[in-house]
Amino acid sequence: MPQSNINRRSWLQTALLGAGALVGLDAASPLVKAAPINPNDKIKVTKLETFVLKNSWVFVKISTNAGITGWGEMLKDDAKACAAGALEVGDYLIGKDPRPVVHHWQAIHRGAFYRGGPIKSAISSGIDQALWDITGKCYGVPVYKLLGGPTRDKAFVYGTPSKKTGVRAMKVGPSAARKAFKYAEGTKFIGEVVERFGALRKKMGDDVDIGIDFHGAVQPTTASVLIKELEPYKPWFYEEIVQALNVDVMADLAKKTHIPIATGERVFLKWGFREILEKGAAMILQPDVNYAGGITELKVIAGMAEAYYAPIAPHNPNGPCSLAASLQVAACIPNFMVQERGDREHDLLAEPMPAVKDGYRPIPTGPGLGITIDENRIDDEIGEPRSYLPQYDEDDGSVVDW
Repeated sequence: MPQSNINRRSWLQTALLGAGALVGLDAASPLVKAAPINPNDKIKVTKLETFVLKNSWVFVKISTNAGITGWGEMLKDDAKACAAGALEVGDYLIGKDPRPVVHHWQAIHRGAFYRGGPIKSAISSGIDQALWDITGKCYGVPVYKLLGGPTRDKAFVYGTPSKKTGVRAMKVGPSAARKAFKYAEGTKFIGEVVERFGALRKKMGDDVDIGIDFHGAVQPTTASVLIKELEPYKPWFYEEIVQALNVDVMADLAKKTHIPIATGERVFLKWGFREILEKGAAMILQPDVNYAGGITELKVIAGMAEAYYAPIAPHNPNGPCSLAASLQVAACIPNFMVQERGDREHDLLAEPMPAVKDGYRPIPTGPGLGITIDENRIDDEIGEPRSYLPQYDEDDGSVVDW
């Protein structure tokens, strides 16, 4: 292997069960697709690997003695910690049948004395995706068929409005560029945000749905004014009007507007979403399959939300496994609303996903997640992850949310 590949591979962390971890798969050809196995055939996990990319995406690959592999993604913040933590789970998984996915989810979560939080939830999420990917491939069916689907054959998406794709829904922030805001903004800031969104509504017309993502960076004193001032321009939803750490404050703000509140990208597991639903803090839930608990937990969260007539709009700023796993969930729940960045194409795949048409992405119907990762392209992107640093008020230097 060339020296450059060795350096890139130094970022690859591996948990192995002896030698010859892959059986029946040509390791030199990452695009080989293993044939389904008989449901009664024995299969066991032989290897768990993690890949940290330069853009901070974290992938996990699980291999089996049947030559079937599964892929998943994890939280991009704390990328190296997630990658290292996932390898510790290899001590539990290696040698076990990968197909009792829910049982493994429970063992990984409840086997820890300290549970939940972003890193542990992310680890569970990525491994869960990979195990479902393997299970679907074992039986030659997409994951949604293992979970009672399909409930639909395509998913409504938002991203970049386009005549070519037919996408007619989008999301914007309070300002033109992502930046940190002051702890308490004044009249000038309010006016600029409202003027900008009003101009965008005029340009797009009523045919395009436009959500506003506050990203938890605006404090309640400012958010309470903005949500009223923006109402005349018919926002689709308000996302993360405040941080989800204080659900009572979010619930209070939700009562002050008729625009739906959306949240969930920084909420972990079913217990976090329970409080949001019970207190009426949001009408739209946005769990992220990369750190809300994976496919297993997203289906549970969707079931909880259905009892409150709350739709699911999965959060997704990440890679191809994240999108594919989210689409598998969309195809097996009744209360799916829309997929974030569902129009995004990914060059880490051996073959592209079915193209977006008329604003909808067809659900992948191949085995497992329905995608094939190009491992050579993954190798090319391995490197030091992007840093996420504190943001400061440009005037007084105090730390602010972003």
